[in-house]
Amino acid sequence: MSQRPPRPQLLRVQNFNVSSDGIAAGEDQTLERPFGHVDPGRMFAWAGATASWPNRTEPGGSRGLDDYLTRDFTHNIGAEIMGRNKFGPQRGPWQDHEWQGWWGDEPPFHTPVFVLTHHERPSFTLSDTTFHFVSGEPADVLARAREAADGRDVRLGGGATTIRRFLDADLVDTLHVAVSPLELGTGVRLWDSPDDLLDRFHRDVVPSPSGVTHHLYWRK
Repeated sequence: MSQRPPRPQLLRVQNFNVSSDGIAAGEDQTLERPFGHVDPGRMFAWAGATASWPNRTEPGGSRGLDDYLTRDFTHNIGAEIMGRNKFGPQRGPWQDHEWQGWWGDEPPFHTPVFVLTHHERPSFTLSDTTFHFVSGEPADVLARAREAADGRDVRLGGGATTIRRFLDADLVDTLHVAVSPLELGTGVRLWDSPDDLLDRFHRDVVPSPSGVTHHLYWRK
């Protein structure tokens, strides 16, 4: 009996949130305001309302598509790639190695995480997450992440600038972008229009009762 060929390791964008005008994060990021002038409570309200939201402290929560996509965030993920601005607000050479990210002692990733930066620093581990600080071209970073993922997929966690770099390098296999029903006007933009990706990707658009619209893309 012939064996089924191994499933390819995908590079996936999951549960990435933008406003209706394509903005993923605000301006003037600080330690106290990871998303700059953007209120994350409004942007991510759809996910926070689900039964599977990991920070939920009370029983209940919505089911349906929003909940399914929230649960899917960790499915078959073996490593994550993120930009430096997702890791923290610092710019330039690292002045303080005591900073270990926004997430405290129990980061939500549970995998190796590769942080793109022009200023490398030693790796460190918190709980079951090890952060590596790497420079280089997207394809080289992805190769390292795939090796660390041990056969599972790699999640491209953001922010928008990092996702655009990997899109420009034609390395992204699937994207799930949740479009929240608010306009922000200024900030870090993922796209001018969700149609921008249709030259390379198929797309399904699925509205949710929560008011968010899910855009699901997969490579042609």
